[in-house]
Order: sequence, then structure tokens, then C-alpha cells
Amino acid sequence: MLYVGLDLSRKRLDWQALSAAGERLGIGEVPPDADGLAGLVRRLGDAGEGVLAVIESMSGARFVHDRLELAGWDVRIADALKVRGIAPLACKTDRIDCWVLAELARLGLVPEIWLPSPRVRAERERARFRLHLVKHRRALKNRIHSILFQYGVPNPTSDLFGLGGRRLLARLALPEPWSSTLAASLALIDTLDEQIERCEGELRALGAEHPYVPLLLTCPGIGWVLAFTIASEIGDISRFASARKLVGYTGLCPRVDQSGERDRRGPLRKNGPNHLRWALVEAAHSAARHPHYRPIRERMRARHGQKRGTKLAAIEIGRRLAEAIWHRELSEARSRRSRGGERREQTPA
Repeated sequence: MLYVGLDLSRKRLDWQALSAAGERLGIGEVPPDADGLAGLVRRLGDAGEGVLAVIESMSGARFVHDRLELAGWDVRIADALKVRGIAPLACKTDRIDCWVLAELARLGLVPEIWLPSPRVRAERERARFRLHLVKHRRALKNRIHSILFQYGVPNPTSDLFGLGGRRLLARLALPEPWSSTLAASLALIDTLDEQIERCEGELRALGAEHPYVPLLLTCPGIGWVLAFTIASEIGDISRFASARKLVGYTGLCPRVDQSGERDRRGPLRKNGPNHLRWALVEAAHSAARHPHYRPIRERMRARHGQKRGTKLAAIEIGRRLAEAIWHRELSEARSRRSRGGERREQTPA
């Protein structure tokens, strides 16, 4: 068995191969593209042994993983933070990183991360692209509000971009180049509205067949878009051994630093997918109006004030929503498996 450590950068992929005894068998670099990876496979395939390769989690690592696995390699993606915790280095270079990853593979100490399936990756891309479009639309709307504020134009309508607001914007006589900026921004907003509506239609159609989305819709504050986003970011919920593990994955837990008599609590850890954390906080703001969660918001507001208390309540409610999601989805998954087992038993041989 060969053990290969891979260190990926934008223009090259460094590698180092070790034997089972820890002897260095090869070292080098290749372009991080399909041809470069194929050349690496041919070079190390001459030994006629199996290959276990390790690469740290980063942008582009999944492409390397997929290409090398198609070539017959066993490829693991390691958690970069945990790798540094296992093997802290005084001198850090690309070649040393490759050696460290190869050694971890040889010793069986790779802190491997969970890899979503192609289906889950496609779901995440749809949900994340919609959020990307919404972010750009919000930036354009904020720019228009800024232009009106600069020229002292009041906004008497509740929605500046509804029918009444559009009539107000059409009557404005702004000098150049602000007039052109306003017209171009409105045209881009209309285009983004069409694309976002199309994305939401796809999410609604795909969510109807998703095993998690129908149950997520029963949670307070979660609609179609948030349900699909949460489901795609969680992936396989059975990989979390407890509700506490899922809450930790969301990054909604505060940092804790305890040593002796010292106990410091800091800001949120913010590990895990940013989109999952955003979706849970968005759902929490709506769920705060539900009778079950309203006392939490009222208690936080009374203790910390209106503004800060509302934010802290959203974080607390987001954690509780994550716990509720784990219990609901896992119980439903177990019932689906039991129903499937009963159907198999009833099927005649």
C-alpha cells in the first residue's frame, strides 16, 4: 500500500508518497487539472500497489478527490483544523504538509470529513445560488435607497419597489450619472426577480419529493425556501449521533474557554455551513412569534434590551429548532426504515 499526501494550491498540486514502513518513495508536483492528475496516477501506478491518498478540505479538493477515485485510488478529505491539532508544525511548507498527511494516512489517524453525495451537492448549489442572487438584489436596492437619501427624496410607500414605489421612481428627475444608475439598477432588479422566482419554483418542485422538507415545513418559522436550504445543508441527518451534535455543527454555540476557576464565554463559534446557520436564524426570527417560542424572546428582551435581546433570542430559538429538527427527522427516518423492513418481510420470496 502506498500512502500519498496531497497539498493543493491554485497553480499546483504537491504530493509525497510513503511506503508502509514510512520510507519516502516519491515527491513532486503536478498541475491541479485532469491531465496533471492522470499523470500522477500513471507515475504512482507503476508500483502495482493500492493507494491511500489524503488531501485537506478546501476549495477544489472535491475535484481532486473525484478524479483520483475514478482512477481507483482511495482518497480521504481531512479536516484542516483537526490536522493542525494532531500535528502542529514549527515550520510549515507545502512539502511538509504533504509528508504530514501521508504519515497520518499511514498511521490511520486521518480526521476525515463527511462528503455529501452528488444529489446533496446539487441541492446545495440550487439553494446557495438563490441566496447569491438575493444578496445581489439586496445590494442594488440599498444603492437606490442611498441615492434617494442623498437627494432628500422621502419614501412615503411601504415598498419602494412595488407599484407605488415604481411610480415615484419614474417621476424622479435626478442629474447624471445618478439617473442612469437608478435606471440600470431597476433593470437588474427586474432580471434578478425573474431568476429568483425561477429558482424558488425549482426548490418547491424538488422539495415536494424530498424526505426531509415536508417535516421541516411543520416547524414554526420554516417555509419552502428555508426548508430546502436546511435539508440540503444537513444532508444525511443520521450522521449526527445526537441533537447536541447537530447543534454544534450549526455553529450557533458560543465559544467556551475554561481553565481552573476561569470560565470565559465568547461569541459564536460559526463552524459548519454558513448557509445552514443563516437559515436557522432566519427561521428563528419568524418562530419567535409562535406561542411556544415567544416567552424566550420576551425574556431575552427584558434582560438585554430590545435590540440585543432580539438577536440573542434568535440564536437561542435557532438552537432549539435544530434540536427539534433532529428529533423529528430521525424519528421519521427510523419509521421509514421500519416500514421498508415490514414491506420486505411481506413480499413473497
